[in-house]
Amino acid sequence: MQTRILRLNLAGQPIDWLSWEEAVCLYARDLVSWTMGDLVCRVRGGHSRASGQRSVIEVPSIIACGGDQLARPRSNYPLSNPTLFARDANICMYCARHFAGSKLTRDHIHPTSRGGQDRWENVVAACKRCNQHKANRTPEEANMQLVALPFKPNNAEYLALLNSHRILGDQMEFLRSQFSKNSRLL
Repeated sequence: MQTRILRLNLAGQPIDWLSWEEAVCLYARDLVSWTMGDLVCRVRGGHSRASGQRSVIEVPSIIACGGDQLARPRSNYPLSNPTLFARDANICMYCARHFAGSKLTRDHIHPTSRGGQDRWENVVAACKRCNQHKANRTPEEANMQLVALPFKPNNAEYLALLNSHRILGDQMEFLRSQFSKNSRLL
């Protein structure tokens, strides 16, 4: 089963993606406080000596967990090419054409060789042709215009980007409700 379970803290903030095995462990440790979404798996355990009943854990697509170590959403989201390209919808932010991820590159708006940082707000997806044309210049110096401004995703947006190919409808609906109002991921 490749479906991921969306883990929330008690306040309903998205925290992380879990495998079904990790979710079952949280149930077994009695850390699941509330749930929502569709049932994604049913795990059968052993039989009780006392009652003869077989144990069953049903795992929905979204679970909220207690416990101090599970309560805080990330504040720093790692920048990777797959999540960057997903943020920019696999569109070159200079020529506005759609490309496969293998045909895109990470372009630094303010080049790193000139003091620019490798962070969400300074990078965009760019096709190889546009990236080579821009070279070691700013977009203004290269007479190129960005089709959209880069942004750092919030926690819900980052989790959607991280699992974009395997996200379920009810999970996406929940995450969308927490996207920033200017998000391009809507």
